[in-house]
Amino acid sequence: MAGHEYSEPADRKQVADPMSDLQAAEEVRPSCDPAFRHGVVVGFDGSTSSERALAYAIGMAIRSGSGLIIVHVANRLPTTVWAGCEPPVFVDVPDHRTEVLGLELACADYLSEVPWILVERGGDICHELEEVGREYSADAIVVGSTHGIVGRIFGSVAGRLARRAQRPVIVIP
Repeated sequence: MAGHEYSEPADRKQVADPMSDLQAAEEVRPSCDPAFRHGVVVGFDGSTSSERALAYAIGMAIRSGSGLIIVHVANRLPTTVWAGCEPPVFVDVPDHRTEVLGLELACADYLSEVPWILVERGGDICHELEEVGREYSADAIVVGSTHGIVGRIFGSVAGRLARRAQRPVIVIP
């Protein structure tokens, strides 16, 4: 470390700092790499629609000269606790898919033109994509569209994200 270090005298009393609580709250999540500030967030799970979204996000990041934040949201299963009628609890299920996706992405030639990172989260996909977008001050969030009966019944991730996001959402068909 450059410079000089000064130690506090032993008899000096510490005064509570009102900013320390705020700083402690900010340190809950690790700070993001500043090289990826104002980058492009893309949701990726290895599906065909997420691969198309990734391809678009790569082009967007290259054109804007920014980094690419690839987000994989790991599985969380709801487990109902019946004793005492407590609300559902979410249990993290070990998800090795992120490791596999990371290895596949590391070997991919199409990612060699853009700086990128892979972020793993657990929870609601929409919430986590928006949260990562907020942390990195992302310029946009890119997702693939959901096809099939599940998306029609429960609503697609892209549709829910587009309604609630605080930044532009690009949905790739």
